[in-house]
Amino acid sequence: MVIDSFRSGERDGGAVLADSHIAALLASLERRDQISAEEKNALDRMGWRFKDYPRGAEIIHDRSRPFESCLLIDGYGSRVGYLRSGRRQLTAIHVGGDFVDLHGMLLKVMDHSVIALTDCRVAFTEHSELQKLAGEQPHLWRMLSLLLTIDSAVQRSWLVSLGRRNPPSHLAHLICEIYLRLEVVGKAKDNQFEFRIGQADLADLLGLSVVHTNRTLQELRSQNLLTWRNGFIKILDWNALANLAEFDPIYLNLFREPR
Repeated sequence: MVIDSFRSGERDGGAVLADSHIAALLASLERRDQISAEEKNALDRMGWRFKDYPRGAEIIHDRSRPFESCLLIDGYGSRVGYLRSGRRQLTAIHVGGDFVDLHGMLLKVMDHSVIALTDCRVAFTEHSELQKLAGEQPHLWRMLSLLLTIDSAVQRSWLVSLGRRNPPSHLAHLICEIYLRLEVVGKAKDNQFEFRIGQADLADLLGLSVVHTNRTLQELRSQNLLTWRNGFIKILDWNALANLAEFDPIYLNLFREPR
């Protein structure tokens, strides 16, 4: 059952966030704890390097040794694992404000790739900048570490979906999750959000065939739970969709308290 307080909440510093190129990251952090002006400035000064990627491009390469971490600013990305045959599994979806490989600073060698599911804009910052931030801004570093912890919680939730939820419930759960994650960063409202990914990619996220994915989507439509037209999903009955998914957003940690 969805708790309404997870779907709303004021964010301080709106004017600062609106003017920042890392607004989505700040919004995500501020949903969980207060971020001071000094901390915002520290993030803003981190020497970001911006780059655009077209749909389907590889942003982070498997087996690479990155010296930077990548923040997704706009678009949808995904982690992906490949078999020797070339078959793949998309193992996570990323939205604006997500550090897609903050963990790479500690792993040293990447064990997966990150691809652009749509056209994406990203910002890179060197690991040396993050290490400096960790020493100078311990609270801010704890908040970034919290995002890693939430990322792990999302992965656990996805494992439950892959192993135990039937396809309609799995798809409903994914849609509820994406909506809330986008709402936090100001990219979803009024039960509607942009979702311009192909059904083949959606099938890979769900671990289904394209045919089964299409059939599952039609089932949710037939129950008047949602529409998906021209790249936009509109949730017609949030409570019914969340009940079908057995969706509990606790794993997204959408509550604000000192960290």
